[in-house]
Amino acid sequence: MRRPHNSEKFAMKLISVSGLTVSLLLFLLFSGSLGYKLLPFWCCKNEWEIPALKGVEFLNRDLEVDGRFVTLQIWDTAGQERFKSLRTPFYRGADCCLLTFSVDDRQSFENLGNWQKEFIYYADVKDPEHFPFVVLGNKVDKEDRQVTTEEAQAWCMENGDYPYLETSAKDDTNVTVAFEEAVRQVLAVEEQLEHCMLGHTIDLNSGSKAGSSCC
Repeated sequence: MRRPHNSEKFAMKLISVSGLTVSLLLFLLFSGSLGYKLLPFWCCKNEWEIPALKGVEFLNRDLEVDGRFVTLQIWDTAGQERFKSLRTPFYRGADCCLLTFSVDDRQSFENLGNWQKEFIYYADVKDPEHFPFVVLGNKVDKEDRQVTTEEAQAWCMENGDYPYLETSAKDDTNVTVAFEEAVRQVLAVEEQLEHCMLGHTIDLNSGSKAGSSCC
């Protein structure tokens, strides 16, 4: 299926603010070694198996968030190094990036900043300060934890005040909640853009702007 052009996607997002269905592209970016993928479990909640993790997972999923219907297109790389050769075409057009590390892997947490910068560069993000990132601390079902909740929250606050959730694909801790939060972040940005566009109305008689509420 052809991915919508940016202008087409933008039009769909604007009408979604009124409660119609919107198509969003989410990128699930893992930092560090391979871990439990979130997507296979989300598809088959009652048939959990640790997958072979040989390929990049792709999922279309319909979801209702706060009364709004969205169709999510989600890419899950599970930290695969060989996926990096494809990063430019896949990153571009993403509406949100879920930066994911494993709480039992200290190095994956310390690499979050590099993955964030890489995504911003290859996705050609024009306004990094307002791009919706969500940070996930995965594999909280593990006992040998190396990263505390407080450390992760502090990183999120220092690097963009990003939402932080702790997840486990194995026991379904906050998996759906994580994607719902990603949708809320995207729609909040789109609502702000729509508000700005409506605020920049033009008085045709005077040729001047009637008002603006954007900074």
